Amino acid sequence: MVGSKRVRMSDIASRAGNVSVATVSRALRNEPGVSPSVRERIRKAAAELSYFSTPDTTGRDAVVTPVVDTWFYSTAVAAIQGELRSAGLDLLLYCLENAELRREFYQRLALRRKVDAVIVLAAPLTSADREQLAATGCPVVNVGARSDGVANVGFDDAGAARKAVAHLIHQGHTRIGMIRTESVEGGHWDSDRDRYRGYRAQLAEANLSALRDHEISVPWGIDEGAEAMQRLLSLPDPPTAVFCHSDEIAAGALRALRHEAGLRVPESMSVIAIDNHPIADLVNLTTVEQPVRRQGAAAARAVVDYLRGAADLAETSTILPADRIVFRSSTGPPASTRAQSSEPAQKQAEGEAREVGGHVSEAE
Repeated sequence: MVGSKRVRMSDIASRAGNVSVATVSRALRNEPGVSPSVRERIRKAAAELSYFSTPDTTGRDAVVTPVVDTWFYSTAVAAIQGELRSAGLDLLLYCLENAELRREFYQRLALRRKVDAVIVLAAPLTSADREQLAATGCPVVNVGARSDGVANVGFDDAGAARKAVAHLIHQGHTRIGMIRTESVEGGHWDSDRDRYRGYRAQLAEANLSALRDHEISVPWGIDEGAEAMQRLLSLPDPPTAVFCHSDEIAAGALRALRHEAGLRVPESMSVIAIDNHPIADLVNLTTVEQPVRRQGAAAARAVVDYLRGAADLAETSTILPADRIVFRSSTGPPASTRAQSSEPAQKQAEGEAREVGGHVSEAE
């Protein structure tokens, strides 16, 4: 085999004949469960292909994440681990909170490759990061953020925002605000930019204005969501409905409305978000569901397929649709039209779901 071409476990499996990638992985790591004759065939095939491995490098895949103690990241990691485990592969988790730590990790990885693939969770890759990762020869999959030159798995954030805002417009709202989120390193995540774009696009389609005073940007968190809502409530003419970047932000916004301002929801203000985080059920939040487990699983399957001999992952893209809105009790008509409305809420929800191409789901 040409020296410049990386030998994969799928190549060894093919050379050894009638063995799986998982069996190759176990054999090269001297793990039990492989017969002596099969182990010898695999080692011979690896030697013929000039494949060299150590227990530190073979059959392990890295997951790089900024945090592990929030819903999106922990849910995605669990899904990735499940898929990799089913394929006989191990997961190495690297929690790297900022761009500098990630840059140093990618540099070390390029000098001393320790994994067979890298999955990055919702963290941007700079051009320097991509160069360092390319030097490893490892396939890279980015989940929840977009990067050129690597595979991307994500969610239709703009479409989800449009669906959320369309619901508010259908309820009769014309003054609709948004609470955005900023990353801890400054600026906005790809998901926030896309959700903001979808929010603006849906308002424009309905010939409604987006007022700058009604758009608040805060760091991610429940307390920050409460702070943003307090700022909106302090305006002379606050919005009658607010679209929140995420359910956690919305939970804070609802706390500010119900417990700090003593207002009724949705009578005084409607609130909607994106995710369908477990907290949404606790606070009776209407939300557009984000399939986080499916994103993590899709990324892991892409890695497994690559290691088994599938086509190069670079530049491929998998975007999961925003196809389900979960209706709870945080949205309704604005106060000015509530008394005039007599249409049953669920019938109205079914009609608007058809308009925006969604599935109706009413929380029990």
